[in-house]
Amino acid sequence: MPFDHNHHYHPALLRLLPPGPGRALDVGCGDGRFARRLAAAGMTVEGIDTSAEMITRATSAGSPGPGTVEYRRADVTTEPLEPEAYAYISCLASLHHVPFETVTRLRDALAPGGVLAVLGCARPSRPGDYARELVAAPANVAARLIVFAGDRLNGGPDPIAKAPVHMKFPPLNDVRRDAARLLPGSTVRPLVFWRYLLTWRKPTDHPAAG
Repeated sequence: MPFDHNHHYHPALLRLLPPGPGRALDVGCGDGRFARRLAAAGMTVEGIDTSAEMITRATSAGSPGPGTVEYRRADVTTEPLEPEAYAYISCLASLHHVPFETVTRLRDALAPGGVLAVLGCARPSRPGDYARELVAAPANVAARLIVFAGDRLNGGPDPIAKAPVHMKFPPLNDVRRDAARLLPGSTVRPLVFWRYLLTWRKPTDHPAAG
């Protein structure tokens, strides 16, 4: 059934956009669905992904405007990123594909006042994390049924391109610890559908700024 956990959290990620137009980087952009939503919000977007197939799919979908979006095949661990260039950097279900320390490259590429938003995957670590997993299972079934019924009423689902999946997830406590160490002042909020949301706003007086 065409219910996608990452797509479900797009509105929450869009609410983190800084005011006004600016440059955005979508890391692990897949078929470009979220990058296009950033462009629709007026951002000038760059989408990068290691999958040639996903970049081809994203490019063929075009851009809705009023902003623009361009895609390129690139590995965020080695791709040169312009320092302090981006007002917003998103990373949806892709950070676990690379060493967590990669966030330091994203940190340095953010403009002062810019926002890093990571929708990540991790294994539960605390009792509350496990309780959330129990809630997620029936909620997931209900959400899939609702989306399925809506699609049936509207002539069928839109095709969803599946990006390559890496199923080895870090413990959530490791994410919390490393985020506090590398991104002081960041928040890590567990979400219902087997995701967490890491957010960090770069201070104007950050050592990497200027």
